[in-house]
Amino acid sequence: MCGIAGIFHIKESAGVVDRALLTAMNNTQFHRGPDEGGVHIEPGVGLAHRRLSIIDISTGQQPLFNDDGSVAIVFNGEIYNFQDLRQELIAKGYQFKTHSDTETIVYAWIEWGEECVKHLRGMFAFAIWDRNRQQLFIARDRLGIKPLFFATLATGEFMFASELKVLLAHPRLKRDIYLPAIEDYFTFGYIPEPNTIFKDVFKLSPGHTLTLTRGMVEPVIKAYWDVPFTQHPDFIKENTEAQLVEQLRQAIDVRMVSEVPLGAFLSGGVDSSAVVAMMAGLQKDPVNTCSIAFNEADFNESEFAKEVAQQYHTNHWEKTVAVDDFELLDKLALLYDEPYADSSAMPTYRVCELAKQRVTVVLSGDGGDEVFAGYRRYRWHMNEERVRSRIPLGFRKPVFGLLGELYPKADWAPRIFRAKTTFQSLARTSVEAYLHSVSILNDQQRNDLFSDQFKRDLQGYHSIEVFKRHAANCQTDDPLSLIQYLDMKTYLVGDILTKVDRASMAHSLEVRVPFLDHKLIEWSMNVPSAQKLHGQEGKYVLKKALEPHLSNNILYRDKMGFAVPVAKWFRGPLKERLKQSVLSEQMLDSGYFNADYLRQLVTQHQSGLRDHSAALWTLSMFEAFLRQVLSADSAVSQVA
Repeated sequence: MCGIAGIFHIKESAGVVDRALLTAMNNTQFHRGPDEGGVHIEPGVGLAHRRLSIIDISTGQQPLFNDDGSVAIVFNGEIYNFQDLRQELIAKGYQFKTHSDTETIVYAWIEWGEECVKHLRGMFAFAIWDRNRQQLFIARDRLGIKPLFFATLATGEFMFASELKVLLAHPRLKRDIYLPAIEDYFTFGYIPEPNTIFKDVFKLSPGHTLTLTRGMVEPVIKAYWDVPFTQHPDFIKENTEAQLVEQLRQAIDVRMVSEVPLGAFLSGGVDSSAVVAMMAGLQKDPVNTCSIAFNEADFNESEFAKEVAQQYHTNHWEKTVAVDDFELLDKLALLYDEPYADSSAMPTYRVCELAKQRVTVVLSGDGGDEVFAGYRRYRWHMNEERVRSRIPLGFRKPVFGLLGELYPKADWAPRIFRAKTTFQSLARTSVEAYLHSVSILNDQQRNDLFSDQFKRDLQGYHSIEVFKRHAANCQTDDPLSLIQYLDMKTYLVGDILTKVDRASMAHSLEVRVPFLDHKLIEWSMNVPSAQKLHGQEGKYVLKKALEPHLSNNILYRDKMGFAVPVAKWFRGPLKERLKQSVLSEQMLDSGYFNADYLRQLVTQHQSGLRDHSAALWTLSMFEAFLRQVLSADSAVSQVA
């Protein structure tokens, strides 16, 4: 696991890359690779790398070159099938100098060109400079586990890096705010690919490559993989559960190769427990497991983690942290570089901090909910979908739309009694309704939040465009598969994987995610939706498959999540801090917000009249971004 960066002069008359500048940029991501650093400069090209040594510790330094030095690579990630690829390439006549997975990519590029990514099984973001072709080739893994940011300066310099802060270290990068990204942020709580908060900086989307040839003005960006809904050759309708266990076991097995200490996160939930159970059957020594316990019962799952640890005799260690863990608040904005509003980033940071004390690599259960339909919102959406499928939109929109306006809001009530939200969803199309259900602030709230001028500057842009773009590419009519697909393209990469990457790399910890093995996903798309969401039971087929391995106490208990008590904080110990943040001069003078509505949100929440904790956390993280990432002397302009 590493950090990569580079500068490429696009023009034919290639300029000289400033070594000192590139080195300084690279050092802003020192935490991603504290073991070693390397920089290579040649006319018009500069490649930089920070290394966290995992495989081939002695000879895997980067940038790494082919035998004649004409091809160079900087690489972040792990290729799990590199040994098989290595043997295939040796049979074709290639000679290897190292035992690293990095060198395998170099010769895969020489042999297969852009098609090399289709041969790779793993998580990765890498850049290859091919001097003979005068070409820069960049790729990101299929699910977006590893990040990749890029930007092009007005001077014709193309830059890329593993984190946004690396590009922000370049003095000529404009920091113009991209206004549609603000609309997206207050909808999703993060900024979906391929955009960032800055107009001129982008993320390479998962499953995409980017190619720049010297003299070309624009990069060529191509998709090489998407979630498939075609028949998988290994899928057999009978005995799905046994097949699932075998697919998962294979995905975990290939992720257990490491020359440094390896372990697993163990929350006591279904997914992390499944990973530990499979790992225990694949190694002789006890599995190293770690978990965070909270000092408040409503947020503490540690007893379930202990149950699994005892069942599989793991080397388990646990740290109890205070629920009121405010120390990280000021670190989050600097950690994520752009507005990011998932409060579970705080305990995630702590569990990564704990894990690094014992191991360098951990396996996690992330992705299980998206792949096997574990979120409660899937259940609610499918309940509503049964109504939408029977009543035409032309009738639903006016009738349920009116009921949604008239019915009183009841945040305090159980979801089943919140008819206002249900009516609002039934008045929408399936895609619009799902956006409504996942939005941090819904359409009406964002309309109230934003200033009149900002709404004019948006020029009609609405976050539904994100979902519509992805829905248009989804090759299935199945309603559950559609929202799983939307989550894989947005929430999974923009929230979950972003959270884990930044939190883990802040501690120089590598996290591997077997549920996001692309072969497992390709197989799982053939599992009928009724076996994923069976009645009101999410992840049904996974739970049934795991019954021989885990107790019903683990498999069928209510999902807790990895939460912190934000609502309570904002009415208690963070009461004054919230006011200072959300109602700060910087927020009120930004031009984005309706000041009266900001005051209303704070007042209603702190009086106990309404629970606006999600919206207020999102606002406070935006203020932290303005204050900490955008320095006072930054020339920030508003760009629609």
